[in-house]
Amino acid sequence: MSLTLWNSRFSITLVRQHSSIFTSASSTITAANNSHYHTINSNSQLQHRRNLTNMKPTNQSAAEKSGNKRSSQSGNRNARNTSLESSTSDTGLNVPPFNHPHCDRQAMYQQPVRKVKPLRGNYDYDLVVIGGGSGGLACAKEAVAHGARVACLDYVKPTPTGTKWGVGGTCVNVGCIPKKLMHQASLLGESVHEAAAYGWNVDEKIKPDWSKLVTSVQNHIKSVNWVTRVDLRDKKVEYINGLGSFVDSHTLSAKLKSGDRTITAQTFVIAVGGRPRYPNIPGAVEYGITSDDIFSLDREPGKTLVVGAGYIGLECAGFLKGLGYEPTVMVRSIVLRGFDQQMAGLVAASMEERGIPFLRKTVPLSVEKQPDGKLLVKYENTETGEVDSDVFDTVLWAIGRKGLVDDLNLPNAGVLTQKDKIPVDSEETTNVPHIYAVGDIIHGKPELTPVAVLAGRLLARRLYADSDLRMDYADVATTVFTPLEYACVGLSEEDAVKAYGAEEIEVFHGYYKPTEFFIPQKSVRYCYVKAVAQRTGDQRVYGLHYLGPVAGEVIQGFAAAIKSGLTIPTLMNTVGIHPTTAEEFTRLSITKRSGLDPTPASCCS
Repeated sequence: MSLTLWNSRFSITLVRQHSSIFTSASSTITAANNSHYHTINSNSQLQHRRNLTNMKPTNQSAAEKSGNKRSSQSGNRNARNTSLESSTSDTGLNVPPFNHPHCDRQAMYQQPVRKVKPLRGNYDYDLVVIGGGSGGLACAKEAVAHGARVACLDYVKPTPTGTKWGVGGTCVNVGCIPKKLMHQASLLGESVHEAAAYGWNVDEKIKPDWSKLVTSVQNHIKSVNWVTRVDLRDKKVEYINGLGSFVDSHTLSAKLKSGDRTITAQTFVIAVGGRPRYPNIPGAVEYGITSDDIFSLDREPGKTLVVGAGYIGLECAGFLKGLGYEPTVMVRSIVLRGFDQQMAGLVAASMEERGIPFLRKTVPLSVEKQPDGKLLVKYENTETGEVDSDVFDTVLWAIGRKGLVDDLNLPNAGVLTQKDKIPVDSEETTNVPHIYAVGDIIHGKPELTPVAVLAGRLLARRLYADSDLRMDYADVATTVFTPLEYACVGLSEEDAVKAYGAEEIEVFHGYYKPTEFFIPQKSVRYCYVKAVAQRTGDQRVYGLHYLGPVAGEVIQGFAAAIKSGLTIPTLMNTVGIHPTTAEEFTRLSITKRSGLDPTPASCCS
């Protein structure tokens, strides 16, 4: 443990020692690149910086002029379809149009950004961030970097089983990071057995040690907690380990271990995120666990019922199976709601092929603890009405998440909510002008860590760095870390058809065979890619979908391409890297409409 923390501290020190070198070089490169678009006054560096920050992106593609509209699969699907002309900055310089081909930003940029002038002395802080997760921390650190006085409140209520954690939010402690580590442990188990086919002498008695795995994962998390606290201290963000609630729109009451503390601020950012839901059935809270508990579980999970078929449920079931346990997935309605449903079906089929059973159209009725400690779960088929039961070692609820608005006393500040989320405008502003929200707590936006981080940083820059840039929630890439991973960016096939009509959509698709699957004779049955595109004209790509190994690494680069206006001709004229799975996007030539077989005959021609 101490060695891990020392390594983390050493890494921070080493980065800081060299950061000035890269910062200087980066500034030089940035100035050179921007010279293509701006008339730079060589006698005034301050004026140059003002020109850059005042730039307002605009977009007007040929397709949008003709009335096409675009929306994000996981974001706002009802964006208005209008166009913007080239803008002029406050300094009088002509700013070139952004020409984004997909998502219109008329609503986003039709009103000027509200500027907040720090009123030092009137409040305890210029900014108080409520929530110490990814979005809140990013916002707090960025605001301090631009001269604001900032405090960050963070408090974690223990789960019903007593699980609690340190600063960093869901992602670091009970989300992305431990999930990816458990997923990696699962994949390594597969790789060990596949190694025999590649000529390695492998002991057939190899098996995972759950206790050792949990200890390793938790040690890493604690090291990140420690690094985060050090980072906040060094950046002069005051960290307050307390539960905050509004007294009025400029005042918080923080419940600390030492007692209550009253805090005032000119501006607030709510970034409290959410926590897993529990079903309202007997025994759910007393005997079930959630993703908040699984990564620190002090016993082997054994035979596990995973209730819920969203990405969290499928990911947990996937790594449990890979680690040698027996998960069963209970599905109330559909798998991976909100994702492309053809891809969702393939994901579920690939998991069933690996031996993970799915109880479809089924809901739990009760959980009862047996004398031997096992859990008797009664459940009902919603189509037939048939009631059945089974015994499990662990029941894991993955039925969705609830925004943490209850403890905030938002009515005292006048902030409106929509169920358990907070509606905001294009600047992340609530109905109260000086109170903002970012991350999973806001209504109708992708609940993803990178989204919260970027939104938090951009908000702080608008507030304290004279920036006009706002968060773009369209075309956000994401990955589901199931045993065979699924990644996507842009529109699902269903949403594309809904937006443009079936006759205006062309779907290019194909199955493929990863080279590394050949020797161990792994199943390639569900390795599949597709591009959802405009049928005519430029054939803009509306969405890319990939099912296969290292899906996140594959789709990330294509996400930038989608943002930049990727078309099918461009994709087809791109030379792939061989042999990789990512190159399969450049080999797409068969459309669903053609009815031709999308199964490849060979790998190299």
